[in-house]
Amino acid sequence: MPPQVVLASKNRHKLQELHRILESHGLDVELLGADAFPDLPDIAETESSFAGNALLKAREIARITGLPAIADDSGLCINALNGMPGIFSARWSGNHGDDAGNVALVLAQIDDVPDARRGAAFHCAAAIALPDGTERVVEGTVEGAIIREPRGTGGFGYDPIFIPLGKSRTLAEIPASEKDAISHRGRALEALAPVIAALLD
Repeated sequence: MPPQVVLASKNRHKLQELHRILESHGLDVELLGADAFPDLPDIAETESSFAGNALLKAREIARITGLPAIADDSGLCINALNGMPGIFSARWSGNHGDDAGNVALVLAQIDDVPDARRGAAFHCAAAIALPDGTERVVEGTVEGAIIREPRGTGGFGYDPIFIPLGKSRTLAEIPASEKDAISHRGRALEALAPVIAALLD
């Protein structure tokens, strides 16, 4: 029977993405979402870095479930805002997950910044924690720039205002299969796959 691994998220897109990546590496695991454990508490992201938050969540889920756990934390870092919103990306406008409010606030904050200085990057840290205390964390980044008005209906969060370096479309205009290959989360999970293989061997 393949080993069970818990992804510390109820987001089906994240679960499918990780499943695709593990499968492409030939890893035979039974991947469970957090919704498979109805009593799991929401874990506050209280650390000061993406890596710290990812490890915090993975460590706690592994402790509660007794299974290897994977977690990630990610956000948008804008040069003109000294790297913000960063770890506060999901709640930048005050309410967690208010994508439209977050995008509107960011655009207003850098409205007077010239195009040449609107550089930004999406960062993602992905961690795995085992019940025995073993932990690993890897990171992925995609560089790009912030445009002046949202474009595209795909993706979520800040995707409609972020154009990756060397591309002409926003992340919200790029098909999911293409986005997986270049996104910060895709890169982090890709880097985590061989780590998972080694730890579960």
